[in-house]
Amino acid sequence: MTLSRSDVVALDKRYVWHPYTPMRRYIAETDPLVVARAEGSKLFEADGRGYFDANSSWWVSALGHSHPRIVAALRDQVGTLAHVSLAGVTHELAARLAEALAKLAPPGLEHVFFSDDGSTALEVALKMVLGFHRAHGAPDRSKFVALRGAFHGETLGVTALGGVELFRQAFSSVLMDVWFIPVPAPDESESGPAAKAARQLFEAHGKEIAGVVVEPLVQGATGMRIYPPWFLKLLRDLTTEHGALLVDDEVFTGYGRTGPFWAATQAGVVPDIVATAKGLSGGMFPMAATLASQRVFDAFLEPHTALYYGHSYCGNPLGARVALEVLDIYRDERILDGIVPRSAKIAACFETLGAMRGASNARSLGMIGAVDLAEDASYTGGVGWRVYTEARKRGAYLRPLGDVVYVAPPLNITMSDLDELLGIVTESVRAVVLA
Repeated sequence: MTLSRSDVVALDKRYVWHPYTPMRRYIAETDPLVVARAEGSKLFEADGRGYFDANSSWWVSALGHSHPRIVAALRDQVGTLAHVSLAGVTHELAARLAEALAKLAPPGLEHVFFSDDGSTALEVALKMVLGFHRAHGAPDRSKFVALRGAFHGETLGVTALGGVELFRQAFSSVLMDVWFIPVPAPDESESGPAAKAARQLFEAHGKEIAGVVVEPLVQGATGMRIYPPWFLKLLRDLTTEHGALLVDDEVFTGYGRTGPFWAATQAGVVPDIVATAKGLSGGMFPMAATLASQRVFDAFLEPHTALYYGHSYCGNPLGARVALEVLDIYRDERILDGIVPRSAKIAACFETLGAMRGASNARSLGMIGAVDLAEDASYTGGVGWRVYTEARKRGAYLRPLGDVVYVAPPLNITMSDLDELLGIVTESVRAVVLA
């Protein structure tokens, strides 16, 4: 039985609790997209109307929707081995994927812990950092440092690392204390206030700091805020000097989103731990990994220091099979090479948008483009949602970050689709800011 569109919406509003959504207003006012299928860069409603997926469905569908090779890999695997735990068990796919990730990782990160999504990959990283210092006789190293405006996930540990107050406030009474440091402006120098604040914090509290957790080069959820590579290098130098660990959250920025496979390589930085998720399975399956250096791994070898932590679906065979196919597609279809011409189109489009009256601070990095549509653009602002409405009329799903309009399309979006999407973005922004 296939439900009518109105029946789907009625059931949805009766039973489904949506993420990041004031539900009273949603139930009363929202006419949601009712997606029946997805292919390539588009989402399709049951009536056949298509919408460009301008944010890759919250950044996970890096290779678009229903890539035929990924679909085939999943179908092939599901009839052979769908799930087995990694508790005293292993299987070929988990072993091969761990090897493949270690070979792609920044030098020396050759141990892979599997989990479910970006939040859990970062939660694993936090426990690795704390366990590392305990094993080295420094249990008092328990403080973390994060960037203002950061977002690292939804579990309770990583919620504490979040610098978006709206996301933290409901849980503030139970969150661990975190020191937040400012993020430099794109043109800020290494002698500016952000660098000064970072150095001062380490000088005053270096022996208490367990680790720094950072989104390399671009902060996603706070509004696609891009900062210069030298700042990431400074954080690497400070953590090394003061005995702390550096954790790179590459959940969004990894797998080519900023251009190279890992964003941190643009700063010449090798972290102690890397978390990856969204692009890992091409949007097909919940799968994540936390990659650690030999030094971190060695701290957990004995029974009294072991990482007593895990997930039921760690290294799930379906996810591992899909993730291996994703890496093969990156190689065979030369996905990273294709980012160069696509990123140039995105950069040119957003430069034009930034010159419009009412728009400012246009920016781009790899397959990301963003522009502010208010003087003090905020996550709770409403201007971007007016653009969302205009874009939907024209055939694009363009979910804003408050007053920030951005795109993060599939890395392999066809050039013609990208041109059409960017045209819709331009028309939609113009309709709002020049109204």
